[in-house]
Amino acid sequence: MIQTNSENLSLEQAQAMLQQFDYDRSDPVASTPQQVQAALKQVAQHSDYQILGICADHLDQGRTALVAYATALGYPVQPDGLTAIDGPVYIKFNPKTGLLYSDRYVGDHRGVLVSCQSAYAEGLNEMYGHLPLDLFSATA
Repeated sequence: MIQTNSENLSLEQAQAMLQQFDYDRSDPVASTPQQVQAALKQVAQHSDYQILGICADHLDQGRTALVAYATALGYPVQPDGLTAIDGPVYIKFNPKTGLLYSDRYVGDHRGVLVSCQSAYAEGLNEMYGHLPLDLFSATA
């Protein structure tokens, strides 16, 4: 069972909590937004950097999620240069290379994919998501 005290999550507990958001998982774990935030920050500490992929209903929603997640993970981002797109959008942000782009998205999933990257094979190289778009919003 996952601890409810998010400050004391082990890496394994954090990973288990984040894995509940895998789109084909049928056994979700009850957790609060604050616990999921803490879990994401815990796995981020065990990887070299994280790539964000955002699937949203429209560009403004995606941009808001991008800024919130990037800020929470300690990355500066200037999303003003994203290509204007009508309808569902996919935004990718790689803070290591500075790559930031948007494109049309035809899938049904909505949320944020966080791909943890490590320089070594034994490091943390996992993807989590689709995490809630509003996980780091003021109302979450």
